[in-house]
Amino acid sequence: MSLLTRLNDDMKQAMKNKDKERLSVIRMVKASLQNESIKLGKSELSEDEDLTILSRELKQRKDSLQEFKSAGREDLVEKLEMEIEIIQEYMPEQLSDEELSAIIQETIQETGASSKKDMGKVMSAIMPKVKGKADGSKINKLVQQFLN
Repeated sequence: MSLLTRLNDDMKQAMKNKDKERLSVIRMVKASLQNESIKLGKSELSEDEDLTILSRELKQRKDSLQEFKSAGREDLVEKLEMEIEIIQEYMPEQLSDEELSAIIQETIQETGASSKKDMGKVMSAIMPKVKGKADGSKINKLVQQFLN
């Protein structure tokens, strides 16, 4: 089932359940998908493109969450946490720390990286492998640990 089909089904269910918060988040995600599809001139996006957009939406909210927490805006923090939770339902299952470490070590061996100077090479090789399945900042920290 494509992401757009799933979003449409969930949107109908949210309307029936009068779940305004879920409905709002689904509409925002759908709008982002449709905007991207128009921008790229495609009628339908690939799974990879869908995942990129979902990841971007999630990252925006996580960044905003940190800002709101530091500003003491608890009302907005709660709203964003709920939005993040809903968007994560559409993301692929996240990799465990052990799985992520194994992928990072394997990629470091593949690229022949040995120091922090090779960080960019390692990151560019890892990101396509774990797209949507792990947070970029978490990957960055683990790669730094392994390259020390």
